[in-house]
Amino acid sequence: MLRILFTGGGTGGHIYPILAVAEELKNIAYQKGIKIKFRYIGAPENYRYFLATNGILVSRIFSAKWRRYFDIRNLLDIPLFILSIIQAFWKVFFYMPNILFSKGGTGSFPVVLACWFYRIPIIVHESDSVPGRANELSFKYAYKIGISFKSTVEYFKNSENGEKLAEKTALIGNPIRLLLLDKPLEQMMAKKVLGINPEKKLILIIGGSQGAAKINDFFIEIAPELIKEYAILHQTGIKNFEEIRIDLNSALKTSAQDERLNYRLVPYFEKDLSDAYSAADLIISRSGSSSIFEIAAFGKPAILIPLPENVAANDHQRKNAYEYAKTGAAIIIEEDNLNKGIFMTQIKKIFGSPDDLDLMSKSAKSFSKTDATKKIAEEIIKSANT
Repeated sequence: MLRILFTGGGTGGHIYPILAVAEELKNIAYQKGIKIKFRYIGAPENYRYFLATNGILVSRIFSAKWRRYFDIRNLLDIPLFILSIIQAFWKVFFYMPNILFSKGGTGSFPVVLACWFYRIPIIVHESDSVPGRANELSFKYAYKIGISFKSTVEYFKNSENGEKLAEKTALIGNPIRLLLLDKPLEQMMAKKVLGINPEKKLILIIGGSQGAAKINDFFIEIAPELIKEYAILHQTGIKNFEEIRIDLNSALKTSAQDERLNYRLVPYFEKDLSDAYSAADLIISRSGSSSIFEIAAFGKPAILIPLPENVAANDHQRKNAYEYAKTGAAIIIEEDNLNKGIFMTQIKKIFGSPDDLDLMSKSAKSFSKTDATKKIAEEIIKSANT
């Protein structure tokens, strides 16, 4: 039996790729008649349920974060970091996996360190265009490294042992959940399934499972103007849904009833996320790696609104956005520049030129790497058997 260990910080950007790889591993194991067992060691935060329901046994360790700037919390986290290393060594010893797949993030490095000590092969994957701190520390212990953006190679050129790191690195893209790509609907059918007027251009707004307060507030503010021309499908985040619903009703109280039907709120997309992507004519999103690669896989034009530098670790969202926008698949609006005039000008420009819209779609498709999940899963099986 192959015992596969996962680790990664407790955010969607770390956990969803793990779930995608685990699902593909199950498929390969079934096809090849391999018995397989999964475990996760790390700090899953609110994602423990998602891991457990996908057949991954979860073992928690303490979460210690190392900030790149002076912060008293760095000192307070030192004891937690030491404890997390002890926990990782203990838990890895009793599971003794054949291989570790690390997505980086808070809580992952102690697990990488423990697996290296026990001579367990380690595959590290970096989702963002610039490596996070945990992966920076983990790379030198890795047997193989996977990256999502070509620009990440520049990091290796400027780092210690850069040549050695580059030799074991492959540009493969970011793993995408298989349920998204399993027989997606044609656009008009997807609109019909979701109850969207097929004659309207559909703008899909994705703020993540936790939502994005600035994005939510902005679109509620301009909702009365948007619904005159477009259909809107807006994921608010579970915690924000009721508050946003009340605010939307207030904002649209003077709008015509038939226009009000053009704006739909959902707390969170799960199995119907594929239908939402398929139905969309334009997607508004943050610029986490998972979001970018999902948008690209569906070949959809996008407006990206990255988290500000003082919020996103290592300014990764802004750097992801500009790297992706180089392809011509997306337009970037910085959060500080998010106002009605700039936004309405951009969407009218996009929808006003079918040729530009088509070019953005083709550029997104060209950027996408829908085989990333399969490549990682196959490498895990191969490396686990060496």
